[in-house]
Amino acid sequence: MTNTTDTVAQDGVQTPAPKTAREWVKILAQYRDPNPARSVFELCVSLLPFLALWAFAWWILQYSVLAALVIAMLNGAFLVRIFIIQHDCGHGGFFRNRHLSDWTGRVLGVLTLTPYDVWRRTHSLHHASAGNLSQRGFGDVHTMTVVEYRASSWIGRLGYRLYRNPLVLFGLGPAYLFIIQNRIPYGLMDKWTYWVSAMGSNIAIAAVLGLIVYFGGLLPLAVIFVPTVLVAASAGIWLFYVQHQFEETHWDHDTDWQLHDAALHGSSHYVLPKVLQWFSGNIGVHHVHHLYSRIPFYRLTEVLRDHAELVEAQRLTIRESLACAKLHLWDEDQRKLVSFRSLRPVRVQA
Repeated sequence: MTNTTDTVAQDGVQTPAPKTAREWVKILAQYRDPNPARSVFELCVSLLPFLALWAFAWWILQYSVLAALVIAMLNGAFLVRIFIIQHDCGHGGFFRNRHLSDWTGRVLGVLTLTPYDVWRRTHSLHHASAGNLSQRGFGDVHTMTVVEYRASSWIGRLGYRLYRNPLVLFGLGPAYLFIIQNRIPYGLMDKWTYWVSAMGSNIAIAAVLGLIVYFGGLLPLAVIFVPTVLVAASAGIWLFYVQHQFEETHWDHDTDWQLHDAALHGSSHYVLPKVLQWFSGNIGVHHVHHLYSRIPFYRLTEVLRDHAELVEAQRLTIRESLACAKLHLWDEDQRKLVSFRSLRPVRVQA
């Protein structure tokens, strides 16, 4: 690897060589400390409007089901932001006190339908193995290589095609994940601590839903609760998808995989309009987040402000991101994600 003190000649001018991923880790460490007052502020401006819009939608439901539905769907944006705060709590980067972070995350997990301790563990496995072809299956979007796909049976290929269909991946999939799969400690079934987390969350969620039905019947659940959750879930899965499923992402097998390189080069910088960036808690600055996950979400923009090199790294606009939905397989020869259509029939020589 090249040291930052080395220089590269470009048009006769000596310029510093690009920093390595390990060197960036040392630089990013200075941004890791949260500001307690800022964290409380971000929690309030996310949680209070969410609850207020929930109450407003419930009130207006008596006059217009459509109006309540629209408000509920818009409120999904605040639920995404609440999930980002829960996410930062899981990384220990929202409050300096770990117990405070954990209990904040557990409470917010009731709203996001996500058992906090289960998710924290599976998400840490995702960070520890992202981009590793030998360790797929935890907290990632299932991705086959071209070789694996071609070696699969026809029913295996059909199942994978259905899984990667946008209607499943961003519609049915998120609904299944948050409403059904999250009810058990999926992937951690042999650990009683995660059963406690899942069942504790389920009891709290059931209590909240029971109160809603007791005071308002089933209509608020159907018109407000479900649409809010589904919009937030689909938006969240889309964000997660484009953060790693872009054409020139980074995948390697165990022997060649390196944690910091995979974090920096296998995560995108999703450039969003300011409003969407706010609601998504700057999670689009994902290459920085993956390289140093303890940086609070509200400090990620400080990193880009201070280090222009990271602004253009893996830069992905909304228009460019739409094409990512057409990428399905990792081509190990070309070292990029490709579509099903790009596959050419394998010629069998006589």
